[in-house]
Amino acid sequence: MSGITGSLDGMTTELTHEGTARELNTDRGVLRYHEAGEGPPLLLLHGSGPGVTGWRNYRGVLADLAEHYRCLVLEFPGFGVSDPCEGHPMAMAQFAVADFLDGLGLSQVATIGNSMGGIVATQFAIGSPERVSKLVTIGGAGRSVFAPSPGEGIRLLMEFTDDPTREKLVRWLHSMVYDPAIVTEELIEERWALATEAKTLEIARRMYSTERSRRVAALLLRRPQHRTGRNSTRSPLPRCSPGVATTGSAPSTWRCCRCVNCVVVSCTCSRTAVIGR
Repeated sequence: MSGITGSLDGMTTELTHEGTARELNTDRGVLRYHEAGEGPPLLLLHGSGPGVTGWRNYRGVLADLAEHYRCLVLEFPGFGVSDPCEGHPMAMAQFAVADFLDGLGLSQVATIGNSMGGIVATQFAIGSPERVSKLVTIGGAGRSVFAPSPGEGIRLLMEFTDDPTREKLVRWLHSMVYDPAIVTEELIEERWALATEAKTLEIARRMYSTERSRRVAALLLRRPQHRTGRNSTRSPLPRCSPGVATTGSAPSTWRCCRCVNCVVVSCTCSRTAVIGR
């Protein structure tokens, strides 16, 4: 694994995958992560695309960030690096963040989240605002009102997850970048190897299979709505108070919404609450 070079403490230092790799034992399994630099803690959370890892998302900027922060690149459960999870990857990622910070004894961190990592970071900040000093999301919060849903990237991701081929992976990678030169043979091969590993693919299908997406949309469209105002304008159901839902064998906090990109889990308010995208 090639390294990345940066200047730490005035000296040129090479940050390698192996040299920065760490492990943390938790009650839910082993969390793996990369650590580099000194200073205020900065938590880096990765996305959910095929063959993704925290290292692959942030290796290009890690040396620069490590000049100013103690960088902690967490590998979410279910993506082939940390121990696999039994629940939905989005829900388990939120548990992983709390377990990770508790395990390292960190009461507060600045956080950068990419894509799914941005969603997880935002939800964590909402639930535990005292633990997040700063928050940056990269394509991980809000939704476009000027583009169809799901977007091209999610559509191509679902196509790959349903029926993985190298060609579909390449199409998805090209949809993610401005400069096609970034999509090298080395990048394709490392992504392909991890994305098609049996357990990693099975967990990815919990999030991005076409069939699951159809079931989610159907359930949300069947949810009742109430009418308000003089002209009986339709509006979404009121937002629920935080509660406990079940994903697999693990409880998770939830908030109701009607976004068809979200992942349905069970809840006590209307039996179709959602968590994450």
